Amino acid sequence: MIMAFDGSSVDGSAYLDVVRLARHSPGWLDALVSFWSTYGLALFALLAAVGWWRARRVGPAAAVAALAVPVVVIAAYGVDSALKLVVREDRPCQSLHVKVLEACPAPGDWSFPSNHAAIAAAAAVALLFVSRRLGALGAAAALAMAASRVWVGAHYPHDVVAGLAVGALAALLPMTVLHRHAHTLARRIASGRLRPLLVAA
Repeated sequence: MIMAFDGSSVDGSAYLDVVRLARHSPGWLDALVSFWSTYGLALFALLAAVGWWRARRVGPAAAVAALAVPVVVIAAYGVDSALKLVVREDRPCQSLHVKVLEACPAPGDWSFPSNHAAIAAAAAVALLFVSRRLGALGAAAALAMAASRVWVGAHYPHDVVAGLAVGALAALLPMTVLHRHAHTLARRIASGRLRPLLVAA
């Protein structure tokens, strides 16, 4: 039997307050938050695509940074998932036995850190290296994603805070390094068959 960490001692009371608030909120609000919690990550893919499309008109180095966004997000997801396996924290709906908006995941689907929050934060930070406007929009969306995961009952507050931190750091480090070498990398890529990815026709 796998022993799991019970995170309710960290901020279980705050989690229960949010879940109770969601339970007594208007149905349309719960539906809207649930929809965002489930499908909101698609917005970050759209922002990345828009960032790449615009970056091609700025220059090859900018396009390289834009192309790195999905790679960095996948890497951040991998880091976050690895941490889940190390910490092995039960979902709050399992530990506290409460009724929540989202179906309670099966045992073994660990809660800490939040994958959704990590992916959203990684995308937001990576997008800041492409466009400040897109990055700012991504940051606001990442915070909304983190909050929604608590609202629907999927995570404790500390899960999403940790997810945001993991995603942000996992994106900041490689994007900073890439930013320093973007021009060199762009020249190499632009000289080959992948040139159309960097330069607008």
